[in-house]
Amino acid sequence: MKRSDGFDARRLRSRGVCSWSTRMALTCAALLVLCGAALSAAGVAALLGTHAMLGPLNDSPVAAGLFAIIGLALLSVGVMVWRSYRRRSRPGNDLNLAPHLLKKRH
Repeated sequence: MKRSDGFDARRLRSRGVCSWSTRMALTCAALLVLCGAALSAAGVAALLGTHAMLGPLNDSPVAAGLFAIIGLALLSVGVMVWRSYRRRSRPGNDLNLAPHLLKKRH
């Protein structure tokens, strides 16, 4: 016989509280990733000489390489910050059940 009245499965797992500081940090990390991807793409495109609209980047391969390296650095820092905050915000995988409700193993 099933008893489903009053049962809420969402109570079994606790939700972590996401504060505004965490949201702002995740937003900044996402912006770092986007800026890093754009800078590295512009640097690589200038190194390959495919886009003439990048201006002085096409004239100097050193500047183009520097842009690509700075873009990759920003990309990696953004990904590391994003992953650390996401890992911190996730709760453990254990259920919040009382010990007397768990299955007994004999």
